[in-house]
Order: sequence, then C-alpha cells, then structure tokens
Amino acid sequence: MRDERSPKRLLESLSTAILLCDTDLKLAYVNPAAESLLAISHTRAVGLPLSDVLIEFENNAGGALAETLRSGHQFTKREARLRVGLRDITVDYTVSLLTTPSAKAELLIEIQPRDRLLKIAREEAMLASHQAMRKLVRGVAHEIKNPLGGIRGAAQLLERELPDAELKEYTRVIIEEADRLRVLADRMLGPRRLPTLRTVNPHECVERVVRLLEAEADGRVSIVRDYDPSLPDIEADPDQLIQAMLNIGGNGLQALLENPSKHPPVLLFKTRPMRQFTIGAKRHRLVLRIDIQDNGPGIPAELKQSIFYPMVSGRAAGNGLGLSIAQDIIHQYNGLIECDSYPGRTLFSIYLPLEKPHD
Repeated sequence: MRDERSPKRLLESLSTAILLCDTDLKLAYVNPAAESLLAISHTRAVGLPLSDVLIEFENNAGGALAETLRSGHQFTKREARLRVGLRDITVDYTVSLLTTPSAKAELLIEIQPRDRLLKIAREEAMLASHQAMRKLVRGVAHEIKNPLGGIRGAAQLLERELPDAELKEYTRVIIEEADRLRVLADRMLGPRRLPTLRTVNPHECVERVVRLLEAEADGRVSIVRDYDPSLPDIEADPDQLIQAMLNIGGNGLQALLENPSKHPPVLLFKTRPMRQFTIGAKRHRLVLRIDIQDNGPGIPAELKQSIFYPMVSGRAAGNGLGLSIAQDIIHQYNGLIECDSYPGRTLFSIYLPLEKPHD
C-alpha cells in the first residue's frame, strides 16, 4: 500500500527551496529549505501573497508567473536578484504549472540559492588573477633592479671624477633616485622570506596593530575592539600577520583622517570564528575571521574590482602596494581577504584556516 505521506516527506528532505502557490499567487506550501531561505515558518507563510515574501528587482517576474498560469509552459530564470526581508540574494528559480483532474491548478516554484557558488567562483577568479599579477609584477621588479646597481655605481664613479661641487649635486640626484627605485622594487617583490611559523594568539597580533594605529591617530580617531576570547591559537608568523593587518588598518585610518565627516571617525577591529566556511574551492571546518572596518567615505566604485592589484590606489600619495602585499601574505596561509565598501562603511575581512596540516 502506498504511503500518502511520501510526497510530502520527499519535499521536506530536499535541499531545493519549494513553494506552492494557488492561481491567486498565494502561498499554499513551503518546504523546510524554503523556510530557511525565506526566514519564514510554514504556518506564517501559508495564505500570504507571494509578493509579500519574495520580491524580484526586475518588474517582469509577475508577468512571467501569469504567463505560466495561462500557457502552462515552464519558466526558468538564472541569477535573479531577490529581496528577502532586509537582505538581497541571488538565485536560480523555475516555475511550473501543476494540474490534476481532481484539484485546482497550482504553481510550483523551485529556488536554488546561487550566492555561495558565485562567491566561490569570484574567489577562485580573484586568486588566479592575483597570482598571475604578482608573477608579472615580480618579473618587472627584477628587471628594474638589475640595471639600478649599474646606474648607481656609475653615478658614484662619475661623482669622484667631477671637480665642481655644484656638478656633484646632479650625481647625488641620480644616486638618490636609484635608491628610491630600489626600495620600490623591493616592495613590489613582496615578502622576501618564508614565514617563520610558531604558535601565537591572534589577539596579540591584532592588539599590536591597534596600539600602533592608536599612536598614529593621536586621539583623532576612535579605535574599537570587539574580540572573541574563545578563539584558539594559530600557527603563523606574527610579524607577517601584523604587517598584513597594519597595511589594511593604516589605509582605513588615513581615509578617516583625510576625509573628515559629520560623524565621529571610528575604526573597528573584530574577531570571530567561522564554521564550515569555504575559501576558494576548499571547505574548512574552522576559520578565523578578522574584520577591519571604518566609517569613512568608502572605496571609489571604479576601484572596487582592482584594489588588490599592485600599483592601484585611491590616494594621491599611495603607491598601491599595501593591499597587494597583505593579500600575498594571507595567501601563504591558504587564507583570503575580502572587501565590501560603500560610503560610510568599508569592511575588510581576513579569513585564516585554523586546521593544522595533519587535520
């Protein structure tokens, strides 16, 4: 004998969000995956207009549903942007018409969240492009450094032969500019040694950065700490971690000092654990997240996609290497730095896996 509960049990076991609507586009059923996605219970959802629960930014969604009701043809939309409560999500969804002789027609809506997959794809593309760019920049830096030694040495020899002290000023300019370019090339090459790993409390590194920035801010910016004391120690090179966080925090501090606003300037350092978190294509059981957030003017829209590339800077006095070097350091630990910015809020998040290699 067939179990009448089996169709419902099947729907409740799916990871795909399932919604059933009547011909008036009122919800008749949502499965647990849909409850989780829409942040609404089945009891509360049933009877509500679909438009109250799920809003698409494009105005043709309602027309597509009406066309499916009229024609019975299945409709699929890829990477649709939906507003669910106070958050926006990206999904693929399919709308089908269900008809049976003994029941009224219903619309079946299948929703597959795409945010995590898109995030993984973006991270993999960013990691690949960053690594390619770093190789290119290192090659250029080496090509710059090679002739600098000869230029500097020739200028020194010429300086010794010049009888006039005024003429020696020109050779000093050559030597000083060669030294400046060498320092720039060294920064483009990034860390010149492998990390010296040891067990370290991550809050010791964060606190060191905070104190350095507090001394630089001199009371002009409020620096807020929000630490999770339950975080375990990590295997890392503290000097390199401090350098990465200092590059990010220093940029935030400069943005606040150079762009005064009516709001009191605040720089926030926050630590939290993340469980079952994906970095690139690998899922980690436990990840350390360090947030560095400021309430400054935000990153210009035209720079958001390229801020981690070398020589890209939104500041006239910047050299565009700080974020690239920070990302390069974090990559050595199989980690990642992400950025989300708009006027009034710029957030950099550092993700570091906490599993040891043998885990």
